[in-house]
Amino acid sequence: MAKPLQLLIDRIKTPIGELGIVADENGALRAVEWTDHEHHMHDSLRLHYGKDGYELRSARNPAGLNTALRAYFDGELTAIDRLKVATGGTEFQKTVWKALRAIPCGETISYARLAEHIGRPKSVRAVGSANGDNPISVVVPCHRVIGTNGSLTGYGGGIERKRWLLAHERMGKSAKRSRE
Repeated sequence: MAKPLQLLIDRIKTPIGELGIVADENGALRAVEWTDHEHHMHDSLRLHYGKDGYELRSARNPAGLNTALRAYFDGELTAIDRLKVATGGTEFQKTVWKALRAIPCGETISYARLAEHIGRPKSVRAVGSANGDNPISVVVPCHRVIGTNGSLTGYGGGIERKRWLLAHERMGKSAKRSRE
């Protein structure tokens, strides 16, 4: 039997709630979830690594990830852009999650455009499902995906958090432009 993946967990307070951060021993993010939805994180970890495929232990600021996320919430929006991520998931999901990270901060894209972007224009529902299964919210910015009509649609952390994150990024982006 293989040794379980050793994962480190910590939590940080943000303006919109407490965030749980899970990293592996190499400093790659494995999961980020709002603690009031932490059961989703555990479901995702079990799905991707198996019930006995991982062990969680508390750690302070694993690999400086908390510091980067705090900086993002404090307005340094690019602080999360280069964080290492490592996830389970299917190749299709990983393709969608990689495409999410390419969406510029402060901008949005529809599920249909995202499906086109990854070369699967008829897979809008599958893209939506992969977006919803994203285990690393905020850093893999699933909140930047909206309905074709511009409406804010589903977000695992709740629509109000999605609205806040988008406003935070737009405000930071416009503040940066005004300084340039």
